[in-house]
Amino acid sequence: MESPFKSGFVAIVGRPNAGKSTLVNRLVAQKVSIVTAHPQTTRNRIQGIVHRPGAQVVLIDTPGLHRPESALGRQMVHEIEAALDSVDVVALMLDASEQFGPGDRKALERVASLEGPRLILLSKIDRIEKSKLLPLIDLCTRSGDFAEIVPVSALTGAGVEDALAAMIAHLPEGPPLFPPDQVTDQPERFLAAEFVREKAMAVTRNEVPYAIAVFVESFEESEKLIRIRATIQVEREGQKGILIGKGGQTLKRIGTEARRELEGILGAKIFLELRVGVSPRWRDNPARVRQLDWRNQLETIAGQQASED
Repeated sequence: MESPFKSGFVAIVGRPNAGKSTLVNRLVAQKVSIVTAHPQTTRNRIQGIVHRPGAQVVLIDTPGLHRPESALGRQMVHEIEAALDSVDVVALMLDASEQFGPGDRKALERVASLEGPRLILLSKIDRIEKSKLLPLIDLCTRSGDFAEIVPVSALTGAGVEDALAAMIAHLPEGPPLFPPDQVTDQPERFLAAEFVREKAMAVTRNEVPYAIAVFVESFEESEKLIRIRATIQVEREGQKGILIGKGGQTLKRIGTEARRELEGILGAKIFLELRVGVSPRWRDNPARVRQLDWRNQLETIAGQQASED
């Protein structure tokens, strides 16, 4: 007898830099969530859709668990809570390569307090000796009623399919939620903004990455070309100078790298125009922060189109 089809939502939560986005990208087998060396890169809930025979798993990549200190931080915490509110399974990622600390303890307690199936994924096991995993596994076992504890390395792929199998085992029976060729729910203009931000973060230093936001001003599609005009926003003139670089070379590099990656993902020729703007303390401006959420962006665009009609 054929096994029933299973589908549902799995929230991937954890502290900053635990490897959540890397895991989502590997399981989806396509880059749907940007990855940098900087903590707190993910700012929105991002869904990656995994298709397997007999199952469809909708992974929700979330911002890192942290104490918010700005409007942006509060919005990120809201994104985490919204993800936890209506999922079938919660998977907590703990960085096994780092010493277990108060932040990890708080994350464990938060997830242990939730109802429903809960998993623990011990990440970055490629960086440690296997013998060091046993005390951490024991600690997690004693910290709550977790369905499974799975060591993984999103970088090498070790344990990743085991983690997916554990997720599927706890999903409800039901039909696919998305078409078989869809890998994310994010609109293309949001993907464009995210990949520009990723490249901008990669080439800047110190405090600049956290002051970067990207707003797509226009996204025009034709049969042969996608024209994208976007603004990289920072908080100070000095940060603007770093992003532009001598003779505009840094901004050109950001644009070139973002364009190449977007062309590969969107499967179309892209003309990308970038500019840099300054908006002092935008991270403390709730209205500006809300504009970063692609759901709010879509509502704004729909409202603009309705007024034009």
